[in-house]
Parts: sequence; C-alpha cells; structure tokens
Amino acid sequence: MSEQTEQPEQTVPGDPGDSSVTGEERPEARLERAVRAAEQALIEFEIAVETFRVEVENFSRLHHQKLGPMYTRLDELDALIAEARASRSGDPEDLRRAQEARSLVMPMPGVDELFHDWLGSDGISDDASAMLTDRPVRPPERVRPSEEVRRLYRELVRQAHPDLAQEEGERERRDAFIARVNAAYGRGDEGLLRELAEEWAAGPAPETAVPGESDELYARLEWLARRKELLSLVAKELEESAIGSMLRMAPEDPDRLLEEIAEQLLAQVSEREAELAAELAAE
Repeated sequence: MSEQTEQPEQTVPGDPGDSSVTGEERPEARLERAVRAAEQALIEFEIAVETFRVEVENFSRLHHQKLGPMYTRLDELDALIAEARASRSGDPEDLRRAQEARSLVMPMPGVDELFHDWLGSDGISDDASAMLTDRPVRPPERVRPSEEVRRLYRELVRQAHPDLAQEEGERERRDAFIARVNAAYGRGDEGLLRELAEEWAAGPAPETAVPGESDELYARLEWLARRKELLSLVAKELEESAIGSMLRMAPEDPDRLLEEIAEQLLAQVSEREAELAAELAAE
C-alpha cells in the first residue's frame, strides 16, 4: 500500500486562517487539531479493548475445553466423599452437606444440549463426524490471534474506523466494513484480513475532513469523551472478570498458565480420590 505525501495546507493571503495576516492561529484550527488527536486516541483505545475482548473470549473457550472436565470430576468426587461420610455417620448435618455437594455437580445434559455443537444447518459438524469415525478431532483454536493478524487488524481499524467519517453515508459504509474486519479478527483469519485490506485500498477514498464550526467541534469532543468513558467501563469489566484476571497473570504465555492450572487440578483430583478411597474403606 503506497503512502501519499501529505501536502501542506494552502492559505489564501487575506484569509482569516492565514497566520501571516492575523499573526495568530484561529481558535477553530487549534480546536480541530484537538478533535483529530482525540479521535486517533479513541481509535487506539478501541483497538486495545477489542483485542483484549477477543483474547478473553478465546481464552475462556480454551479454558472450558481443557479444564472443564477436571472441574466436573472434582465436583463429583466432593459429592461422593460427602455421601460416603453421611452414609457412615447418619448425622443430619453430614446428610445436608452431601445433598448440597450433590446439587453442585453438573446435571446430565439433555438431548438438545448434547447435540448443540454437533448439528447445524449443514448437518453434522466436522468435529462430531471426526469423533464418530475415530478421525483426529480438530485442535482447539489458538488462545490469541497471531502477531501478523493483530498488525493487519490495527492497520485496518486505523484506516477504516467509522469515527473518521464526516457524513452519515460514509459512516454506514465504514460500520459495515469494520464489522467484517472484527469477525475476521475474532477468528484469527489472516487471509481474509489481507483481502479486506486490499478491498479497502481499492474502495472510495475517505473524504477530506472539512473544518467545522466551533460548536460542532466542541460537540464532537464531548461525544468522544463519552465514548471513551463507555469503553473504559467495558475494559474494566473485562479486566475484572475471572477469565480476564487469569489472562492478565500470563499475557505473553496463556497456554502455559492453562497447563499450570491443569497440573494443580490433577493434583487435587488425586487427593480427592485418595480421600474417597479412605472413606469407602472405613465403612
């Protein structure tokens, strides 16, 4: 993608914007620069928030795939231990604890839940077919998009962000395009992001920004400030979520964090199994 050399802004002698005549820069010009800087800062912030959201979503999915069965096994062992203890003692408090432990165990899923990810509009899924035919199942998706995918995503968002539009029609076009970019980024689809980059480069060039009146520029700054506040709330919610907190513990190597948690859970499973064996032997 070739870069265009930015041409210096032309002023007409005698024009109020000509500093050679007035000796001072127009307030509107300074205000417009502040708006443009705020727009770019907001775009960078949105990129960071969306990147973290995708990472949290992917990490949550992988966390469930890898560790979900271990958590379920621990719940089942806790229930079996409590039930064995209650059966041996007959104590009402032990019986209550056994019922409470059993209530925490995931119930047997219904038919719809069992086949939720197996059947779709195109029939049986690839993963389901693989399991039924003993073929290797597709490995879980990556925890986070690759660095190249992240680079392509950032470039596209910086170029095509809807906040850079000056007219409603252009904003709608950018909204639709960015929705496709976000979808491709969420899947880590590098090839599609490259195609979208080519599509944007070949599309209509963004219109040159025309300085607005002071009240419009002030209104724009206020809107940008409100938008940043909303994004800050989204970012805070993501960071304070259970998965977000875990991901921030190992931002550079989340796969290793999952392995460490899995090792801890396996140790807990072994301890519970030994405890259950002792309870059953005491009956």
